[in-house]
Amino acid sequence: MDNFFYQKKILIIGGTGTIGQSLLRHILSQSPTVVRVFSRDEHKQFELQQAMREFGNIRYLIGDVRDYDRVLRAMQDIDYVFHVAAMKHVPACEYNPFEAVQTNIIGTQNVIRASLECGVRKTIFTSTDKAIAPSNTYGASKLMAERLIQAGQYQAGAGKTIFAAVRFGNVMGSRGSVIPLFQQQIAERGGITLTRRDMTRFMMTKQQATELTIKAMERAQGGEVFVLKMPVIRLSELADCIIEASARQLGIPAKRIQIEEIGLRPGEKMYEELLTEEEYSRAIELEDMFVVPSAFIQRNKYEGERVTRTDSYSSHDALPITKEELREMLLSNRLIEHAPIMKAGVGL
Repeated sequence: MDNFFYQKKILIIGGTGTIGQSLLRHILSQSPTVVRVFSRDEHKQFELQQAMREFGNIRYLIGDVRDYDRVLRAMQDIDYVFHVAAMKHVPACEYNPFEAVQTNIIGTQNVIRASLECGVRKTIFTSTDKAIAPSNTYGASKLMAERLIQAGQYQAGAGKTIFAAVRFGNVMGSRGSVIPLFQQQIAERGGITLTRRDMTRFMMTKQQATELTIKAMERAQGGEVFVLKMPVIRLSELADCIIEASARQLGIPAKRIQIEEIGLRPGEKMYEELLTEEEYSRAIELEDMFVVPSAFIQRNKYEGERVTRTDSYSSHDALPITKEELREMLLSNRLIEHAPIMKAGVGL
């Protein structure tokens, strides 16, 4: 469906973020009538506008997803909506829980209401593996937002809007992710801090996250959750790969870059899950993803196999990729060869 967005009108809520910008570039390749970029960060909008000034079909809208009236105005005459705005940093949400509620829960409900009011064709919401058995405010708020999306589809009635969600793992190299954090720590202090060496995480590339979200928009029938099959990594091996690459750039032995283990932060888990046991029992397995149909709507039809496992989809149980595979993943996505490291900050 290479022309899915041709001459269509698209709204990206949170369009100046890592995934928002990647979606924007993908959509623009299909010659849409207009893409509206909605966010509250005027500086990032300015930077994006400078980078994309050759495109005349982008509109930049300042606004907050918490403001229903502003969301409603931004959504007028729109065909497709991507809702990728969120408070997503675990400690920030943990120490400011009601702020997370206002953005991640109330903001999502605002998007649902506006989508129905404006007769949007499809609205896709981006969620997280932390929404499964949540142990922190961020995960709990995203779980509630997922439930709102599913309920929104059920309550749409005769409305034509289709709602669906995609569930991400950790996106490699995204703003606030651990890879740029490790690189910054090495540049500034010559070492890194690690929560726990034996921690495991689901990891996906920015391209994979973008493609999953686009496929969800194309395939959504109503109320589903789309979950990409993605590799599991050990945090200790990710740290080793970053250290080795940084040491080569600096021309120093890797052993001079120390790792300080600091323990779990408030609300942080040792491992993550992408599907619950209950979801597994009704999920459809496709070649590259799982589709969890809505529990409220029976119209979803996908050509795939029912999952036969009865446990959860957890990074604790899945076999992690090897360190060599992880290094190749980092190199192919230019996450370790293009990271500028300043010698002056290492204290040699």
